[in-house]
Amino acid sequence: MFIEPSRRREPPHLRTGWIEVICGSMFSGKTEELIRRLNRAFIAKLSVQIFKPAIDTRYHEMNIVSHNDSVIQSRPVQSAQQIFELAGDSEVVGIDEAQFFDDKELLEVCNLLANSGKRVILAGLDMDFEGKPFGCMPQLMAIAEYVTKVHAICVVCGDIASYSYRLVTSKEKVLLGETDSYEARCRRCFQLGEKAGSKEWVYENND
Repeated sequence: MFIEPSRRREPPHLRTGWIEVICGSMFSGKTEELIRRLNRAFIAKLSVQIFKPAIDTRYHEMNIVSHNDSVIQSRPVQSAQQIFELAGDSEVVGIDEAQFFDDKELLEVCNLLANSGKRVILAGLDMDFEGKPFGCMPQLMAIAEYVTKVHAICVVCGDIASYSYRLVTSKEKVLLGETDSYEARCRRCFQLGEKAGSKEWVYENND
């Protein structure tokens, strides 16, 4: 369970900022956890700004929407630099789908925001469809004060899942999609690929 850091009301030049990263596979609840933390910041009457990459229009062009239909208002941006420019005097900055932003630029922006006294909360995929580190997520996890890895359930065997298995043949690094394009899998079922769940797989696992 993530215990949220307390924030004392201090003048901007005295605030201590930090970075929180929420990572995991698709369908693991990353966005749900991001929305939960941001809503608690609203309850605490903190000034909050929320951003997402403009490329992500799966559920809504403007808002951030989780797979469980939780919704929070956000501002679509084309670049990480826009986040820095629009953050203003906010005390908390939320960023969804962090893996889609430019690696170096987002790192610099997050450090600048945290160094200026802001709490920065990011959510994103830690691995791509090939099981490789995704974009700037490894670097963000390295510089963050708090890292939370959430997990899904493997749709093949029901074990803990940390991989996003692509169901379509595209090799594009960025391919927006939902359950028609991806499914959550454990390490073994991810490595088995199309063989996972086949008659041969069932026989081997019941032998």
